Amino acid sequence: MLTPPPSALQPAIGTPRKLWLLILLFFCSLSLVLLSPGLSLMVFPPQLLTDPFLQFPTSNSVRVVWFTEFAGIQHRVEYGENGSNLVGATTTKLSLTREDERSHFGSQTEDGSVYPKPTVRDIWRHEAEITGLTPGVRVPYWVTSLREDQVEIKGDRFTLAANPEPGSDLKILLTSDHQLMPMTAANLQKVVETIGRVDAVFHAGDLINIPDRASEWFDDNRGNAFFPVMQGRAQYNFKSESGEQVYTGGKIIQHAPLFPTVGNHEVMGRFSTEKDLSEQFIDAFPRPIADRLYEEKSEEINPEDSPVLRDRWLIDNSFNTTTFNEIFNLPNSEGKNYYAVTFGDVRLVVLYITNIWRNPSLGPKTKGRYRERADHLTQPEQWGYGQHIFEPITPGSPQYQWLEQELASSDFTEAKYKIVMFHHPPHSLGGNVVPAYTDPVQRLESDGIGRITVRYEYPKDKDYIIRDVVPLLESAGVQLVFYGHSHLWNRFVSSSGMHFLESSNVGNSYGAHDEDNPREVPKNYQETYAATGNPNGLDPVIPTLSPLLDDNGQPLPYIASNDISAFSIFETNTGIVSSYRFDARNPSATVVKFDEFKLKSSP
Repeated sequence: MLTPPPSALQPAIGTPRKLWLLILLFFCSLSLVLLSPGLSLMVFPPQLLTDPFLQFPTSNSVRVVWFTEFAGIQHRVEYGENGSNLVGATTTKLSLTREDERSHFGSQTEDGSVYPKPTVRDIWRHEAEITGLTPGVRVPYWVTSLREDQVEIKGDRFTLAANPEPGSDLKILLTSDHQLMPMTAANLQKVVETIGRVDAVFHAGDLINIPDRASEWFDDNRGNAFFPVMQGRAQYNFKSESGEQVYTGGKIIQHAPLFPTVGNHEVMGRFSTEKDLSEQFIDAFPRPIADRLYEEKSEEINPEDSPVLRDRWLIDNSFNTTTFNEIFNLPNSEGKNYYAVTFGDVRLVVLYITNIWRNPSLGPKTKGRYRERADHLTQPEQWGYGQHIFEPITPGSPQYQWLEQELASSDFTEAKYKIVMFHHPPHSLGGNVVPAYTDPVQRLESDGIGRITVRYEYPKDKDYIIRDVVPLLESAGVQLVFYGHSHLWNRFVSSSGMHFLESSNVGNSYGAHDEDNPREVPKNYQETYAATGNPNGLDPVIPTLSPLLDDNGQPLPYIASNDISAFSIFETNTGIVSSYRFDARNPSATVVKFDEFKLKSSP
């Protein structure tokens, strides 16, 4: 216990006894605060906002990134056994990070009690490139930030490495859809306890829920923000019928590079200084509609016809991935949200395949995937425009042309393992695989007495993933397509041997859709929408080792549970993808390997 200095215990001559007691009470209270596990970081010592994490290694370098809530006057990485090497960091400020009435941040535990409207939160990103590395050799490192008041804050010691050489024995975590869900911290804690240090993380999107809400990335007071769970600093109290368990996540990305994907939850909608961030997020607007509105009001909005102002207006009035792009520095992307990298024997191709999520309900008050709200029919600026796509992937689009070039490149064709990752499912038993991944077709219909309904159809024969992308990947020899979005585990394999894995029952599930749990789909539309099963033809594969059983003792081809979580590991020395499950209600529960399959290596 902190003991006050002896002079503080002796009342000075003339000091009133009441004042002396107050001084003693102050030191005792300070002792309790400093020794309290839940409050120590609030008082002493000053902290970095995150541990460092690694991104995009090359044959002799890797990038180290961390965040603070102060600009500071110096930020650096020290590396080597004795820290004899030093490199300075480049600092940038995040431009759109805010807190709002729904933030769980600081002392705000009830909506709007501290932040009644969006409030800017100042956060700085620091990035240093460590060069001169040798593949296969891990090097100790730590980061240091110097505040404006000359207080130096030093991080813990971790290890980094260059891009591994072909033939390296690597373990890669395949994960998705964290979103501060109740089982995420438990899931990542079990990864480390079961596998140890992984060599890379392939993340198929939906890292958080609201990308501009800073606390979801850094310090949500419920204890399960993105960086804490990925860095073993979470304190999430998982509640279930069997009791409460505290999970910390895993120290993963301090040692292993993170390769992220843009999911629908990385995309913010129309910007506002008044609407809460959740409203802004779901208010994404198709860019062609924003273009049309701009043209109608251009003289009022931009009388001097500034191209900079025009571009800013279109982004603010449609959608953006600004915060995602400021947090992660995507390699060789030239400002695009798709990229390709080589990591050891793997050529990883990451695509920007995601659309806005809309509610499947057909209720009159729903701005949904199949219809507009009845009370918005005369206000097109309030429409949702269905599940519109953020980035085209049709033949001839920039992304499709880039993909064709990538699949023809020597980096791709000569890779032993070819993996493609994106967010939206091509094959799934989950809810988000319906309707087809295509541009909504708007239909205006009358009920015969003058009431108009705005409906959206999604022609199945125009599903861009199934019609355009999958055949291209199959012909190029892709062995694995990895994705998420529906918060479950299931997998499929095509007749050519290409595997499809949805390993997104990391947080909590939205369910698998069989006869007992049909999807909510319209039955009186021109298109037919699958209420059960995988709508795109392939049957799900029963796990090969230890599948869960249904009430009749039959093996289930999926995991869709709010108590049982799953994660997947790809081992490059064997080509085997293994999936594990465990019951999050019991921290000592056995982790069970329930499925494995092998990727055929390219000659």
